[in-house]
This record gives sequence, structure tokens and C-alpha cells, in this order.
Amino acid sequence: MRKKVNLDQRLKRVFLSGGVVGVIAGILFTVFVADIIISRKEAEFESQNAKLAQEKVDLQHQLNKYNAAHNNAEFLAGNEEGWALVLVNETHPLDTSYAPAELYEVESERSVDARIREPLDRMLADAEKAGLSMYVASAYRSYDQQRTVFNATMQDWIEQGYMPLDAYDETKKSVAVPGTSEHATGLAVDIIASEYEALDDRQGETAEQIWLMEHCWEYGFILRYPPEKADVTGIIFEPWHYRYVGEEAAKEIHEQNITLEEYLGE
Repeated sequence: MRKKVNLDQRLKRVFLSGGVVGVIAGILFTVFVADIIISRKEAEFESQNAKLAQEKVDLQHQLNKYNAAHNNAEFLAGNEEGWALVLVNETHPLDTSYAPAELYEVESERSVDARIREPLDRMLADAEKAGLSMYVASAYRSYDQQRTVFNATMQDWIEQGYMPLDAYDETKKSVAVPGTSEHATGLAVDIIASEYEALDDRQGETAEQIWLMEHCWEYGFILRYPPEKADVTGIIFEPWHYRYVGEEAAKEIHEQNITLEEYLGE
């Protein structure tokens, strides 16, 4: 006598039959392949997005460099990324009416653009912790103040027997022509050793300057007029003149041993 097979048992047999298993396996395989394709597409999409994002950063970096060199007063006065890179030299003068929006007095009668207060104070404090003694001898100078310094230096050369034109040429080797001085930006400081105050090459041999040259980039500063670069900067070696450019740029300039002009491609 044949046993009765209930409906549940029949469905179970059908479900386990080869045909249905094959269909399910096909569906699972399709889903698996689809997941792989989707994952690859997502990876490609993410890679393209990352590439585009990097290209945007690079383009912005190039734009910042261009503005730093060609729109220096406007760029410096704003708060756009890269404002600290502004180039001021004989071929890239700064508007004579420019003045920092806010000044910070780092020492008596020595002020800088307030935006560099923190890194400058930190650098000087860390130098002091290292047992060094130095001070800011000069910082922000207006156009009129720069003209006074330039004229006084030129007069010194004339008193030494130089003709006016020759005195002018000698003066601009160490003192920027009014309108082309970094001191007008409020981002430049002359720092000298307390125990040796002469502004000559021996200043660069003091422990204070050796420390600054080695560490200033960590605070966003660079030695603005390094040795053997006068043909690029137009200014002779000044081992006391430091310029704030921001930590990222300072690191690159330090590592590549280049000047701000070379960094900006000017």
C-alpha cells in the first residue's frame, strides 16, 4: 500500500530538485557579479573624485601663487588662503598706501601684522627656552619710514665719497627701494642676537641666527635673503631678515633650498 505524501514533503522535494537549485545558484551568481561590478565602479568613481579634488587643490595653489605675485596688495589685505605668500620686491612693488588692517606690537615700537602674532611669539619663546637671546630690531615700516631709512643709508654712501647714482646702487643692495620693501607688508622682521648687534655677515655666525635658520620654517618663517641668492632676490645675504609665508610654504622652501621668488616661479 503506497504511503501518502503530504504537500509539505512534495514542496521540499521540488525545492531540492536540480532545476530550482540551478535557478537559485544563477541568481546568486548574478548578484555576486553585480556586486563586483558595482564595487569596481564605486572604486573608479572614488578615484576620479580624488583626482579631481587634487587637481582643484593644485589649481588653487597655482592661483594663489599668481595672486601673491601680481595682486599682492589686494591679496595680502584679504583672508584668502595663501595671503602670506605675497611677493614684494623691485619688480613687484606694493601699493604705497597699503597698511596692515591690524598691527601687533611684538616689542616696543616694533609691530607686525597681527595675523602672524602667534607663530612669531612662539618662535621667540622657543628660542629663549633653548637658551638663546635675541630681539626684533625692525618690523613693519610704512612707505615713508622706508624712504627715511633708504635716504639715510644712501647719504652714508655719499659721505664715503660715492657719487649719487653709485650711492643709490649700493644702497639698494641692502635696503629695499621705498615701495618694494617687505617690511611694508608687516610680515617681515629683522631679528638679531642680543650679544652681537651688527648687521653684517658675522650676525649669521651667532648661535641665535644658526638656530633661527635651522628652525624658523617650523613656525612658517623663511630666511628671506639667503647667501648666494642675490641674483634672484636682488638683495645681498641678510642673516637677520625673516619673512612669514605660512608653514606649508616655509617647509617646501626650506627643503628645496630656494627663495620665495623661485617658489612662486617669478
